Amino acid sequence: MFNGKERPLALADFLVEAQVLLTTAEECLSHLGLIRNDEDAINCMLFTLLKLEQRAHVLKVAPIADFCGTLSTMLNEAKACGGLNHNAVETLKDCFILLAWQLELIDLNTGALALDDTEQKRLVATLADHIESAPT
Repeated sequence: MFNGKERPLALADFLVEAQVLLTTAEECLSHLGLIRNDEDAINCMLFTLLKLEQRAHVLKVAPIADFCGTLSTMLNEAKACGGLNHNAVETLKDCFILLAWQLELIDLNTGALALDDTEQKRLVATLADHIESAPT
């Protein structure tokens, strides 16, 4: 699919777009801190995570794509259960910080992201606990 020159360019473009998408998601998350359960803010985060997931999938950056997909699923679940409580918002903020950090570690030549997914799993489990404990 990519030749030796196209892949680094595509990855560089992806990283720029990913930072813009994460900034947008973080702004939506900040909005939730002001107006709890704002459906527009949740939908904005869902859209940005979906776009980030799709782009990461195309470039075969599976850890990013999988993490974004999991977060999207959990946000949809939270939306169906009445929204996000304060602790869930704070944990989601930590998830976005981790995503930003992981994006910086992507090898621009290969697209590889060698990482231990322990932190992703811990944050996902914490987020799941907060979503389950959210008042309905």
